[in-house]
Amino acid sequence: MKCIPFATKWPRIARFSLALVTVAGSICALAQTSGSPQYNVVDLGPVGAPPGQPYSITGHGLVSGEIVLANPAVSHAVVWRYGKLKDIGAPGLGGPNSAAFAANIWGQVVGQADTKTPDPNGEDFCGSKALALTESGNTCVPFLWQNGSMIALPRLKNSNGKEGSNGVVQNVNDFGIAAGTAENGELDSTCPGASTSAQRIEFKPVIWTNLFPWSEPRVQELGTVHGDPDGLAFAINDLGQVVGGTGTCAPFNSIELNNLTPLHAVLWESNKAIDLGNLGGDGKASGIFATGLNNHGQVVGASDTSGDASFHAFFWQQGHITDLGTLKGDANSIALAISNDGLVLGASLDANFNLRAALWRNGTPTDMNTLVSADSPLHLETACSINDKGEIVGFAALKSNPNEYHGYLAKPVVSPGGGD
Repeated sequence: MKCIPFATKWPRIARFSLALVTVAGSICALAQTSGSPQYNVVDLGPVGAPPGQPYSITGHGLVSGEIVLANPAVSHAVVWRYGKLKDIGAPGLGGPNSAAFAANIWGQVVGQADTKTPDPNGEDFCGSKALALTESGNTCVPFLWQNGSMIALPRLKNSNGKEGSNGVVQNVNDFGIAAGTAENGELDSTCPGASTSAQRIEFKPVIWTNLFPWSEPRVQELGTVHGDPDGLAFAINDLGQVVGGTGTCAPFNSIELNNLTPLHAVLWESNKAIDLGNLGGDGKASGIFATGLNNHGQVVGASDTSGDASFHAFFWQQGHITDLGTLKGDANSIALAISNDGLVLGASLDANFNLRAALWRNGTPTDMNTLVSADSPLHLETACSINDKGEIVGFAALKSNPNEYHGYLAKPVVSPGGGD
């Protein structure tokens, strides 16, 4: 899955990119009798202002994300291969901004990109204006990048055959099926209005198929629950199960990087939308949504707690939802990804919304900063994505300058005996 775009430190502009990170793989390299593994941290370099960060890592080590450039401020979709950065956002689809949210083992990269086409409704669907990036005033569409070129993927059509203008791909599995959200061209009665929000059109959770070069891409709408008009699909596993959230239209959220008030965490399987429940909240504070799943159908996400007093990471399996709690002394948490052997990744936040990258093993949280060398110049703020080697990516702040953000790659330290 990807690291949902939560931009950093809640009171500041969003960074906690829950960039629903592509969740992959078994994590056999982490199976150590001593309990929590240790990690060597590779600094991927500065990523600029929020929402710059890495979002996902594939089984063969391809990292996808975005960096924010200055003067003027624009975001570009990028990939890191063997620690080297490649900008795939120029020329993109003609507009100034783009972001790469996920990739698969075939090197297919997906995300969102501005185009040259003015948005017919004046929307800020991908939040360029809200994030103080160069304002294009143009449509922002779902993209697929492969073999060195970027193409726009289709959006949904309304009853009159008119295609929606905007969309985002959040994740892609190793069978070339992608998940995200797309507008359908229908006016959304739940949008709050021009004085509060630029959003006007319904957006639905979708998957895209036929993404390989010899095929014509197709988009398929997924259902919502409880009559919700809008929704987002955040992650897809290799079995084709999809997770995300559904709810109502909202002003662009510069923390979660979307226009949704997520009222329900949802799993889609066998053409059915399943409400995963909640931790006691109603979804109208920080929301209720699923962010990741593994190939066993285990799901993670975040939910408001009783009375909407806080939000906590959750784990869901076979109809049961479990509160994963927080690191000691913290008030809130969020789960962003889960490996095939059940290691949960995410972040824990104190009352002032300061972030610490967190791992949950068998329901017990650990501060990831305690699993790396004390000499590391980075304070790890989120753990977003994991591959089948147990390698983790996320974003971090420089200890010497907490306002400078870097991407990181954490590699598990394997014992001489092979990790057991």
